[in-house]
Amino acid sequence: QVQLVESGGGLVQPGGSLRLSCAASRGIFSSSAMGWYRQAPGKQRELVAVIPTSGSANYADSVKGRFTISRDNAKNTLYLQMNSLKPEDTAVYYCHSHLSVFNIDYWGQGTEVTVSS
Repeated sequence: QVQLVESGGGLVQPGGSLRLSCAASRGIFSSSAMGWYRQAPGKQRELVAVIPTSGSANYADSVKGRFTISRDNAKNTLYLQMNSLKPEDTAVYYCHSHLSVFNIDYWGQGTEVTVSS
């Protein structure tokens, strides 16, 4: 089965940077649209950034200019580079995959990001 494993979360001060990684199994990465979502305490899960199999990425307005989503198809890995972090970025970040040919979605277990002084 497809497995998504996030890593790279942790505690960082405001203005700092983190890079999240998501490793995908089973060799379906290149056929899947990928995305990062986040869920803050007491709030609904929200889209952070998505990147299709081809074409340009899209970002939530709250992270534009600060976050960059990228993918390395050869390594089956998704990244989220987060710069100029703010306390409001604190959340559990989830990797998401959509395999179009089978119309199926996969979620990772999440990695926690805390931005605090």
